[in-house]
Amino acid sequence: MPWLEMWLPPAGSGGGGEGMAAGLFLDGEAAHGALLAAMPGISASFGVRQRRPGFVSLTMSVKGGRGFVSGPVGLLASGEEKGARAEEAEALVAGRRATEEEVAEASEGKVVEEVKEARAGAGAMNMTKHLWSGAVAAMVSRTVVAPLERLKLEYIVRAEQRNLFELIHAIATTQGLKGFWKGNFVNILRTAPFKAVNFYAYDTYRKQLLKWSGNDETTNFERFIAGAAAGVTATILCIPMDTIRTRMVAPGGEALGGVIGVARHMIQTEGFFSLYKGLVPSLISMAPSGAVFYGVYDILKMGYLHSPEGKRRVSTMKQQGQEANALDQLELGTVRTLLYGAIAGCCAEAATYPFEVVRRQLQMQVKATRMNAFATCLKIVDQGGVPALYAGLIPSLLQVLPSASISYFVYELMKIVLKVE
Repeated sequence: MPWLEMWLPPAGSGGGGEGMAAGLFLDGEAAHGALLAAMPGISASFGVRQRRPGFVSLTMSVKGGRGFVSGPVGLLASGEEKGARAEEAEALVAGRRATEEEVAEASEGKVVEEVKEARAGAGAMNMTKHLWSGAVAAMVSRTVVAPLERLKLEYIVRAEQRNLFELIHAIATTQGLKGFWKGNFVNILRTAPFKAVNFYAYDTYRKQLLKWSGNDETTNFERFIAGAAAGVTATILCIPMDTIRTRMVAPGGEALGGVIGVARHMIQTEGFFSLYKGLVPSLISMAPSGAVFYGVYDILKMGYLHSPEGKRRVSTMKQQGQEANALDQLELGTVRTLLYGAIAGCCAEAATYPFEVVRRQLQMQVKATRMNAFATCLKIVDQGGVPALYAGLIPSLLQVLPSASISYFVYELMKIVLKVE
């Protein structure tokens, strides 16, 4: 810090401190900070004029304050005074720098907070879009395959013995065309949140496992683990609605008064946890079902994308960018998306169908004759043999084929339309 030698009038002189004159001998560049440090409590403006080398004349307009430095000031300041003033000036400058750094840090912290808030908002919006993609996929697919779902439940719940064509004729004769969509609204209420949570949970778990492993691509084992965890998560959250729907289509369910009536009746007569009937076999079935369903689809998908044809398609899609329509932006294309979804659905259904039969039977039991999952399974086998565990498999597969293919197709399409990341 360059030091200065100055002459100033004693405090209180100069007619109230307005328009005082002062002379300074400067060693190096002029430092206003050093001068102000020697004048506590004063606001001053400077007019500078250099008369000859080494001497500067200043005119100051001073307002307020307690006067200048206490005590008489000589023509030349002593060495101690010079050092003290230099230290004061350096402290002043250091304080100013510290303040600037604090302001910079505060500004940086504010920017970081704003970025975090923006990311949180974007993450919430992306999650909402993701859930909507799965929900719309479930609504469309379930409505399309509702007649097949009705036939499957007739075989499982009512223990139907007639062949498929006789059953179709009977429903059409007694209930009309709308009879094939009986319970479809409740089915949508059940499957829409179930599929939404299932798809979103799978993508979330898969990305998290990929992050933990540090690999460039998810392994098959990680895909199966993510699918199993997604199935368990969705089942726990959505099984009450599935139980209500099953009770509605069972004999006597029509007299209970719809979703609310069935739920109220079950809670009043059997307790709240009756809505979770069949939870254990559901979890046991949904873990492998989710693992197979998502794992098979992803394996088929990545196998195609790593093939020469798949690489060419991805390259073409990148070149077209946003100019291509939603169908052209499907990584697998329309046909492969439908086909791979159907294959994945059939594999999952065939692998876990016996658990589905046991679960439905558990949901049909009343409190007086309730049995556990293992005892129910033994009873089914004892009454109808092992084939009884696969009762209704054919209509179930006929339902799963279009359901799974449409689900994946609509889901992938909705992610493109909603721009899910």
